[in-house]
Amino acid sequence: MKSYKELIVWQKSVEFCTFIYKITETFPKFELYGLTSQIRRSAVSIPSNIAEGHSRGHKGYIQFLKIAFGSGAELETQLRIALQIKFLNTDNFEELNSKLEEIMKMLNKLISSLNSD
Repeated sequence: MKSYKELIVWQKSVEFCTFIYKITETFPKFELYGLTSQIRRSAVSIPSNIAEGHSRGHKGYIQFLKIAFGSGAELETQLRIALQIKFLNTDNFEELNSKLEEIMKMLNKLISSLNSD
């Protein structure tokens, strides 16, 4: 694969990140530097680490994919907190969580396939 931009997991994570930004626009303004910022940084970290890792050697790539996966786990926690404090409604949470689960499964498969090389 010539470019990380060809990876479906990268494409989906960029799309997901854009959706996260739109959803978090509805969060209270007093949370702009709190949970809103944390959620956005975690979401941005996923495609960013996929892209950065792709430019590294095989071992470095796997490490960056693991970091992207970790950011997904962090984001999953933050979204659950946002649901519990009612910044997210159940429908938005379920949609975000479903998209995030798909991305994390794809990352996990990519990591596994690279580990077996």
